[in-house]
Amino acid sequence: MSPSSSPRKGKKSPPPGDTGQESLYLRFLSEKQVPITVKLRDGENVQGWIEYFDDRMIRLTRDGRPNLFIYKHQIKTITENAKRRREPRKPEPAAEAPTGDLK
Repeated sequence: MSPSSSPRKGKKSPPPGDTGQESLYLRFLSEKQVPITVKLRDGENVQGWIEYFDDRMIRLTRDGRPNLFIYKHQIKTITENAKRRREPRKPEPAAEAPTGDLK
């Protein structure tokens, strides 16, 4: 093999800037009104759910507090809280009692 035809090792192209996964995830959080905690780059945490988003910002809706428009470049992390809103919880199936005679 000549050096010009061999593949370059160690030189990788950068990952694509936008895979579309961010918008899919934000759409899921918005449609299901999943309670989230947003950690900002300055260390502050705010809680609520995403009502709207676009390519630059999210609108965080909060119960009993003012809604926030947060630029995405200010966000460090978004974490789902334990419970989801507006989805009725399905009852657990009851354990079946044995049908035979107990002695």
